[in-house]
Formats: sequence, structure tokens, C-alpha cells
Amino acid sequence: MLLKDRVAVVTGAGRGIGREIALQMARAGARVVVNDVGGREDGTGAEATPAAEVVREIETVGGQALANYDSVASMAGGQKIVQAALDAFGRIDIVVNNAGILRDRMLFNMTEEEWDAVIAVHLKGTFAVTRAAAPHFKVQRWGRVINMTSTSGLIGNIGQANYAAAKMGIVGLTRVTALDMARYNVTANCISPFAWTRMVGTIPAETPEEKARLEKFQKMSPAHIAPLAVYLASEAAQGVSGQIFGVRGKEIFVFSQPRPTRSIHHAEGWTPERLAEVFPGTLGRHLVPLETSGQYFAYDPLV
Repeated sequence: MLLKDRVAVVTGAGRGIGREIALQMARAGARVVVNDVGGREDGTGAEATPAAEVVREIETVGGQALANYDSVASMAGGQKIVQAALDAFGRIDIVVNNAGILRDRMLFNMTEEEWDAVIAVHLKGTFAVTRAAAPHFKVQRWGRVINMTSTSGLIGNIGQANYAAAKMGIVGLTRVTALDMARYNVTANCISPFAWTRMVGTIPAETPEEKARLEKFQKMSPAHIAPLAVYLASEAAQGVSGQIFGVRGKEIFVFSQPRPTRSIHHAEGWTPERLAEVFPGTLGRHLVPLETSGQYFAYDPLV
């Protein structure tokens, strides 16, 4: 019962990774606000059933939960989600920002609406709910923020400029949250999940190699992500903050933080011509090749 007497908000908790996190947090003793608008993968539509079913599952085994249908994509929505926790359970201790949509398109075809919609749910949504919870965390001097990033942002992925920008933005937001809230006993961390979900299922697989990798990817259950989220939300993880973790099946890994790896110096300063002469044999030898075949299929963090 690592989360006994804690109150957690989990966004996008009606299906997939969010559902598994909500269920496991409830099993760990938390009272859970199950937030989900019940939309399609692209964010359109709404349905109450997914969130209500998760609440029913939690209550069936003796837990406490509340379904919430507000959108994370506005500051008002973030406030309503947090207020739902306060009204139902009297406090808020944990925020898991998991809600997300996809509007994939090659950069040269992406519309303003496709860009704005994805940024609003992922990046603004993460800020909106965290911002609403932060004053309460500050007063009680305890809180946990767990955000979902993606190797689409960390590494890159074809056709996902909006999604990748949002997910990398979440990394920066998480680090600043960790810094701003450290003095109040609040931690903030990212999880980059490898798991088969509805959104991953929309990514096309055309070549034999992509199809083979996709088949392997389908074996990675969203349930594998939940234990790390519960741990990070617990008192046991008090010293863990500002980190990026990956979960791939039964494997958990930590990503390195961006740091300079090599440098060059010239006593008289650099000119374009000097750089053209020196760069290939110095910094150029340490560049990381760009992954072009799609991180969901080809990226191996252990290589």
C-alpha cells in the first residue's frame, strides 16, 4: 500500500497506459480521479463509458474513484480536474499527465489546427493540470508530478512534428517543475513508455521490417508502465526528481541528461572557413546519426 491515503489524478485514464496506472494506484491505496473525455485517437468525439468503467473496476475491488470528463486542453479544464479531487476526497497528492491525441502529418502538409490541437492536449494540458495542483502541493509540502514524454520527442519520428515538439516540451516543463517545487518536497519526473496502445496502432507499417518490428511491439503491454508510475508517486521515490525513465516490456531504463560531449577552441575565435576546415575531424566525428526509420520500430536504447 505505497499510496495509502493519497489522492491521485490520472488524465487520459479511460484506456491504455492511463487506465493501467489508475488501476494500480488504486490497488496501492490511492483514491483516484479517473479523467478522460472518451475521445478518439485524434481527440474528436466524447464518451463517458471508458472512465466510468475504470471507476467501476476500482470500486469492485474496494477502492475509491471518481470519473471526470473535463478536457486538459484549457486552464479552466485543469482547474476543474483538480477541484474534482478536492471536492470528492479533500486533497490532491499526485498528478499523472497522460492524456494525449495524435494528428500525424508530414511537416510540409501539417495544418495549423493539427499543430494546435496536439500541442494543446499534450503540452498545455500537462501545464494546466500541474499548475492547478501546484499551489496545493506547495501548501501541504508534498506532491508528485509524473508526465508522459516519448522518444518521438527525445529521438524524433517521421510525420510527428506536433507530437514530438509537445513531448520534448514536456521534458523541459518537467525539469523546471522539479526545480521550482523541490523546496516544497515535490518531485516531477517523465516516463517514456514503450507499449501497444490505440495511438501506436495508428502508426503505419509499410515495409517488411516495420511490420516485423510492429509485431514485436504489440507484445508490450500498457500494464508494464504502471509499476514505475506508482513507485515514482510514493514516498519511497522522494530523492528521484527531474529524471526521464523509459519502460520497454519488463525493462526499465533511465535516459541520460543533455550534456556537452566534445568541444573545440581556437585562440583567435572561429570563422566559417576555420570551422569548415576543422569541424569534420573534430566535432563532426562525434555526431549522433539521425534515426530515419521511426522510433517506435527501430529505436533500441541499448545500442
